[in-house]
Amino acid sequence: MFLGHFAVGFAAKRVAPRASLGTLFAAAQFLDLLWPPLILAGIETVQVAPGDTAYTPLRFTSYPWSHSLLLALAWSAIFALAYRARTGHSREALVVGALVASHWALDFASHRPDLPLAPGAAKVGLGLWDSIPATLAVEGALFALGVVLYVRGTRARSVAGRAGLWALIAVLLAIDAASLLGPPPPGPRAVGVAGLAVWLLVLWGAWVDRGRRAIS
Repeated sequence: MFLGHFAVGFAAKRVAPRASLGTLFAAAQFLDLLWPPLILAGIETVQVAPGDTAYTPLRFTSYPWSHSLLLALAWSAIFALAYRARTGHSREALVVGALVASHWALDFASHRPDLPLAPGAAKVGLGLWDSIPATLAVEGALFALGVVLYVRGTRARSVAGRAGLWALIAVLLAIDAASLLGPPPPGPRAVGVAGLAVWLLVLWGAWVDRGRRAIS
């Protein structure tokens, strides 16, 4: 799931108004921010296998350190504690920790049974990606709800907060469409390199959020 992770980042601004949208994006996408370096280092593995699921050409063969349930919970606690230590904001720390854990929950809904419960343990997944219409409906609804909650919970105070937001939304939609309609990546290394670009979307979210203010 791609848009769904950004959706919960957008929505979380309503319950964590002091947290930057960039931080909320980073938390919601944290497992996928860890994953590309591990792929490039050969610690985790992925294969390009068109048809493995209807929605994505990627076969996630081994990613226990970034995407197992046990490690996801550990990363969630680490992220929350680090945020609490840096900001002193307990409520927002709980929210960002929950966002890290939400990544595994959304992937559990989307993936075929390839998500390990722990390194070396059983693998699970509900397989939403086996249906393109169902994936588009679920993820599209989540993304629309997240954007609406963010827009209604904030007000633009600069061009970045207004035009930058809608440009970000358009780019996220375009990336998701390209991943579905475009050709598969040439190999695992290309997947890892492309995955590093998610950091740019995190930074974009932080920039947009500086141009908006939270409202009650």
